[in-house]
Amino acid sequence: MNNPRLKDEYNNRIKDSLMKEFGYKNVMQIPELKKIVLSKGVGAAVADKKLIDYAVDELTMITGQKALSTISKKDIATFKLRKGMPIGAKVTLRGSKMYEFLDRLVTASLPRVRDFKGVKATGFDGRGNYNLGITEQIIFPEIEIDKINKISGMDITFVTSANTDKEAKSLLKELGLPFKKD
Repeated sequence: MNNPRLKDEYNNRIKDSLMKEFGYKNVMQIPELKKIVLSKGVGAAVADKKLIDYAVDELTMITGQKALSTISKKDIATFKLRKGMPIGAKVTLRGSKMYEFLDRLVTASLPRVRDFKGVKATGFDGRGNYNLGITEQIIFPEIEIDKINKISGMDITFVTSANTDKEAKSLLKELGLPFKKD
């Protein structure tokens, strides 16, 4: 099986580019994408348990990897939430599936967002990780609009080995993530 296009691009061009930009002494210092986590909170699942199944199925369809339901850690009386109740879904992508998902996200999904001008550059956490919120799951070509019961969003977290936000932004920009112009 051959490598995904973005992984080859990373190994052949992006590593050299980052090495020059930041002046690393060792190739092991070059930041890399470790994993991509897609998560979806389903607040209404307290009343309707089937919503969790829909969320898990949607994330599985989008990523091509089985998603898991997440459970609450504590009781919150105002939300009628009990400890151990399913309240969301998540999937963690690594390796080839991660690069293939990122490629599809950048080339097919993000251009389908209405009035898209780029992703915000404010989603960095200070440790080289980036969070991106998506408001509608219908931007993904894998989702059939006729079969969804409710339009919902999700969070996508890009975990990198970069030490600073500047390094992480350069890495993600090189991988094709379209950041808004400041």
